[in-house]
Amino acid sequence: MSHDSCQSSFHSILYDRGGTGEETIQQPVFFTDLNLDQVVNAVTKQKQEYDLKPFFYTPLHDVDTIYYRQQVMRDMEEATLRVRIKDFTEAMIMVRRSMELTEKLFSDPHKQGRFLEAALSYCAAVIKLARTLELADPKSQGLSSLHDYVKKYISSNRFESLRTEAQAVKDGLKSVRYCVLIRSGKFSVRRYEQESDYSKEVEETFAKFKQGAAKDYMSLLDDDRSMNHIEIKILEFVVRLYPEQFTALEQFCDRYRSFTDETLLRFYREVQFYIAYLEFITEIKDKNFIFCYPQVKTNKDELFVRNGFDLALARSRLYTEFPVICNDFSLQGQERIIVVNGPNQGGKTTFARMFGQLHYLAVLGCPVPGRKAQLFLFDQIFTHFEREEDIRSLRGKLQDDLVRIHDILTHATPESLLIVNEIFASTTLQDAIFLSRKVMTGMIELDLPAVWVTFIDELSSLSEKTVSMVSTVVRENPVERTFKIIRKPPDGLAYALSIAQKYRLTYEQIKQRIEES
Repeated sequence: MSHDSCQSSFHSILYDRGGTGEETIQQPVFFTDLNLDQVVNAVTKQKQEYDLKPFFYTPLHDVDTIYYRQQVMRDMEEATLRVRIKDFTEAMIMVRRSMELTEKLFSDPHKQGRFLEAALSYCAAVIKLARTLELADPKSQGLSSLHDYVKKYISSNRFESLRTEAQAVKDGLKSVRYCVLIRSGKFSVRRYEQESDYSKEVEETFAKFKQGAAKDYMSLLDDDRSMNHIEIKILEFVVRLYPEQFTALEQFCDRYRSFTDETLLRFYREVQFYIAYLEFITEIKDKNFIFCYPQVKTNKDELFVRNGFDLALARSRLYTEFPVICNDFSLQGQERIIVVNGPNQGGKTTFARMFGQLHYLAVLGCPVPGRKAQLFLFDQIFTHFEREEDIRSLRGKLQDDLVRIHDILTHATPESLLIVNEIFASTTLQDAIFLSRKVMTGMIELDLPAVWVTFIDELSSLSEKTVSMVSTVVRENPVERTFKIIRKPPDGLAYALSIAQKYRLTYEQIKQRIEES
């Protein structure tokens, strides 16, 4: 079977419909608000040479590809398979580095020798990958198609010729044996003619003088280094002594200048998307956090998560005594907007971030934090979080809020996701209520799923599309936060605390004032 005939069965481990998706190079603008930049930086930290960030910057927009990735991710959860595929990718890295090194060498025979070793390593890695997939018997469409592809590839004429010719050239070079004779600052090179090896005789002669273990002064040669001018000259003479073997080496290199398969080169980079994410969440799972594969829906009739949590927060607290609290949410029927109310420092912003993180990770095809989830296939995510005033914009904070939210509502669609956190906090209460109602009305008309963190109670009952959730406190000690966000009507505490803070009448502020007096 020719090499070309096996190319139609598999294209990408990330995309199921032939070819690959267009990668997004720039980080999405909402990443910082949702702390997704922290997540992606941590996931990709140990994989810099694979350039994985574009994969995490590019959300999917069709359910089939999302489930294609979920299936591969499930297969890759098996530790043995993951380790063996990592072995393949590391072997491919060594092949690539060896190929890059050949361009830095000065001697043609030296370059050709490294090229040959790279080809042999490549063949061994591909054959080992085929055995790995055979033993694993993967269930996902992606890895099953890859298995079929690799089986056909290694039986193709081109691969078989590459492997057998590379081994034949290697065997021919093994027969090259020579002597270097050094006299009075000069040297000559000649074929090895069964001269006696005096090394053993010298060792036996001096063995009787040995007292205890001697320090080993042997030094390993660096395979990546270039040869010096003397070594290059010696190699030139060796080539003259064995023209047949080195001619075969040169012809092999000319014939197989591009011996690597483009599909497998793409695979060894793309599969790191799965490896990197699974390695990242394994450490978090070890702390008894649960992840699940969400259902991803194109309609908004029922969206929910059970025991969800902020992934960036969980990572930051892995080795601390501070707990990470899990929360639920649900939107059913005509419900679209979760209005989160409650006292400050009660976990409201973390809840909003969790809502965005879960949806974004879901459309990457990744398992998400939580016991069970059903999430929305959005077209875009928009966020409006508080920002420091920028004097370069020549706008006040209120004007900046208005400009930003107007731009969001102009570009958002019914298929978008919106997360608003404490907007209009810089104005009076009456103005904040008036403006918030206007913005909420626009969101309701768009019919998009959203979370709005606010201290304005009225927003939660503005429409049948709004749902009230409240950040709770310990009943016996209202100062102590539970960080649980539950579905219930607002209790007015956000107003009270907001007013108390404004006039420095909270418990902490009063205590501080007493201590200062």
